[in-house]
Amino acid sequence: MINVGIFGGSGYTGQELLRILLAHPAVRVTVVTSRRYAGQPVADVFPSLRDVTDLTFVDADAQAVAGQCESVFLAVPHGEAMAVVPDFLAKDVRVIDLSADYRLRDPVIYETWYRQHTSPDLIADAVYGLPELYRDEIRTARLIANPGCYPTGAILGMAPLIRQGLVDSSNIIVDAKSGTSGAGREAKIDTLFCEVNEGFKAYKIFSHRHTPEIDQELSIAAGDTVRVLFTPHLVPVSRGILTTMYASMARPVSSSMLEELYHTAYGAEPFVRVYPTGRYPNISFVRGSNYCDIAWAVDADMKKVVIITALDNLVKGAAGQAVQNLNIMNGFDEDAGLRLLSVVP
Repeated sequence: MINVGIFGGSGYTGQELLRILLAHPAVRVTVVTSRRYAGQPVADVFPSLRDVTDLTFVDADAQAVAGQCESVFLAVPHGEAMAVVPDFLAKDVRVIDLSADYRLRDPVIYETWYRQHTSPDLIADAVYGLPELYRDEIRTARLIANPGCYPTGAILGMAPLIRQGLVDSSNIIVDAKSGTSGAGREAKIDTLFCEVNEGFKAYKIFSHRHTPEIDQELSIAAGDTVRVLFTPHLVPVSRGILTTMYASMARPVSSSMLEELYHTAYGAEPFVRVYPTGRYPNISFVRGSNYCDIAWAVDADMKKVVIITALDNLVKGAAGQAVQNLNIMNGFDEDAGLRLLSVVP
């Protein structure tokens, strides 16, 4: 049994972390912070957790939280994590950061898309927390950069093809649709019910901050520079990301080849489900679960490949993946606390 803390636990990601961790067989949640809700019972802020926990939100700094846990999840906005990570690491607390502060390996790229980095010396220590690609490095990491929700689906979908050189890496389109919880729990005009209901729109074209993260990881897989055309969309559902990726063949590819490729890449993975040829995922099939579902289609005449992934942006795209990383870091069963089936319908 280990003690864990959640630093910044009042958003959707914090709520999802609590939902998972409070049922985890090897974890005790000892502290959850929130400036806004300090002194209020967690169950009052998140009524879904009533009679499940007697935790109360506290307003505490990193030093105080570090004294109460062995591992900590940082669920704070981009730019705020890097201010506290050095304090946690100095106290030998292992950190799983759900912000973007340590995901990008080049601090110049981070500062281009976000802001000035205040602890760039720690970027080299951070392990990108995508277990299917970096499990061995995660086991011994002291700082995990938990992947973004959009990149998780895009990278898992494209990496096997890129690694084998089966597609033209200079012409990849990533078209993704997300539910509104991806925008966070803060009230924003663009995500109000009346703005989103019965609507469907693209946003941040050529400017979404997850773009360099996708480029980075696919470039590593390719051993060469990859730059994708990424367009996110907002759909009127609360959870889920459906990502459709389009690429041109670099050499002839058949459905049977792709089926073998994806089964080889992910057949032993506990949270990637490879679909049979001709079947396609739906976000309702992964809602509330830590699964990423993957399918494909091939047109030999057009020399095109389409890859489709579906995941829950709050689970495999955030909190669930963070707990998966915690499990690997501590030698727990990788699916501990994550045996969650989708809620359908």
